[in-house]
Amino acid sequence: MADAEAQTSTSQEKVEHTNETQDEETCTAHFEPIVKLPAVETSTLEENEEELFKMRSKLFRFDNTLEPPEWKERGTGDVKLLKHKKSGLIRLLMRRDKTLKICANHYVSPLMELKPNCGSERAWVWSTTADFADEEPKAELLAIRFANAENAQKFKEKFEECQEIMKEKLHNSEAAGDTEVNGETESKSEEKTDKDTEKIAEKLGDMTVKDNKTENGDDTLKTSENNEA
Repeated sequence: MADAEAQTSTSQEKVEHTNETQDEETCTAHFEPIVKLPAVETSTLEENEEELFKMRSKLFRFDNTLEPPEWKERGTGDVKLLKHKKSGLIRLLMRRDKTLKICANHYVSPLMELKPNCGSERAWVWSTTADFADEEPKAELLAIRFANAENAQKFKEKFEECQEIMKEKLHNSEAAGDTEVNGETESKSEEKTDKDTEKIAEKLGDMTVKDNKTENGDDTLKTSENNEA
């Protein structure tokens, strides 16, 4: 019995000694970093814009460099319609989740047309002649898909509303450019007519290409319809 008590007392002393040693060995020193990095403010350029619309969606781009051409997923995130506070111009911007990398960035044009993809009520297809997602302007055929038909309709209504704003703004800009200055109004009107004719020819060509691309690419995107945006 005495031996057991002695062993217990010895074990307690060892535990207390171990705790004291650990407390003594705990480092409380504080070291200042050799190099201090100042906080850097990053600008997304969205600070100068008013957010008109924001909704989660999934974006696709039509890749005609493949054989056969097909739709490829470009990213999932929030699609936004942003209006610049000074210029009044409206652009569509979309960033991928987590990485925030831009996957769509182009101005909303009155000439764009949202078309349903293979009759789907929650997906739209449109083309742009200059998307800046990769910093350099590039013509793209894009498709966007929402979680449900209600969200898709909200996007379409707001997109078309922005098109009307852009149409009115461009019209006002053109009207201001036609103001008579030193008797040159007539020559400016002739130049404008020639440019409009060239633009119409270009638009017809773009529309033909766009329709062909849509016809080739819809089936591939349709196979992804079972996935949620």
